[in-house]
Amino acid sequence: MKTLKDLLTIECLPEDWREAALVGRAWLQGAAAGPSPVAVRPNGDVVDLAAIEPTMSQLLERADRLALARSAPGKVIGSIEALLANSGDGRNSGNPSLLAPNDLQAIKASGVTFVHSLLERVIEEQARGDTARAEAIRAQVMHILGDNLAAVKPGSREAEEIKRLLVAQGAWSQYLEVGIGPDAEIFTKSQVMSAVGLGAEVGLHPKSTWNNPEPEIVLAVSGAGETVGAALGNDVNLRDFEGRSALLLGKSKDNNASCAIGPLIRLFDAKFGIDHVRQAELALEIAGTDGFVLDGASSMNKISRDPLDLVTHAWGPHHQYPDGFMLFLGTMFAPVKDRGAPGMGFTHRLGDLVSISTPKLGRLVNRVTTSDLAPPWTFGIAALMKNLAARGLLR
Repeated sequence: MKTLKDLLTIECLPEDWREAALVGRAWLQGAAAGPSPVAVRPNGDVVDLAAIEPTMSQLLERADRLALARSAPGKVIGSIEALLANSGDGRNSGNPSLLAPNDLQAIKASGVTFVHSLLERVIEEQARGDTARAEAIRAQVMHILGDNLAAVKPGSREAEEIKRLLVAQGAWSQYLEVGIGPDAEIFTKSQVMSAVGLGAEVGLHPKSTWNNPEPEIVLAVSGAGETVGAALGNDVNLRDFEGRSALLLGKSKDNNASCAIGPLIRLFDAKFGIDHVRQAELALEIAGTDGFVLDGASSMNKISRDPLDLVTHAWGPHHQYPDGFMLFLGTMFAPVKDRGAPGMGFTHRLGDLVSISTPKLGRLVNRVTTSDLAPPWTFGIAALMKNLAARGLLR
């Protein structure tokens, strides 16, 4: 079985990384210890951009962000191979290492954007956290709904008619409401500065016994609402908590180390744009210390709401994000391969290695632990401002 270190290689980068505009954040060591925005150059050098813009949120606001990523002068802090190998150790590695690529942006997520995962959310709701009931409920829900929702446009007249029929059968659900209704589900996935990056541990609430990763593409959106790039993300999910009550969504989604983004943000340019996001195929592999292996996939061309439409549900006259935001787009992945009691489907065990990949964005790898055992989140906004001030980077 491969270890985490075995996976932190150049293969974590996009297949065409030498042609891509890649930016991220790295923790620097020594006298200038702290986080800096960085860019990866075609020769593999990683360049510190903090003297130009000290935060990623401000770097992404700039009209010349592509030029900065490709050619702005800056100190070379190491090779991308070295930073990848050091990732996950963060401030304890003694060497520069990659962090989550976002900093001051809000971290938002859109839920129930794929029909397959929509059906699993309905099952969770009906089971109310009781995994023993999942298989019987799955059969019942599929008998009622079948594949009829796959071609339904959310908010359409057809969707309204399906709602009317399902209400009459007593099968309507709050998840169906946001899945095919006019309003998308947009929620706060995690707090500003709390995301972990490539190689870091991801945390499950220690009381959860039914949970899973959610492989997703994460859009980087500027404060003006412009979608400027994309990364990979793991929207760690607690199926038992959310299934017991939708009011537990915050506890289900937002725990220490429960949000992973990385390895880098790929900026949109002539060779990579929103159409590549729309057609992306995400691969998921989970490898357990018990020998269990699960492979999954999520096809973005099966999303029920267009990615840019989801951005308008999060941002606009009704809501602004002056420092920009990261938006998880949702997943069609809902694991049903049993790993325990028959019919329960998948749930994590400590030590699982989770690998999420797609050719144009690379690979995000993390190891599973519980949120109380993961390194505590201590470096927030105030710590960032103090650090940048001490380094003479605020102006």
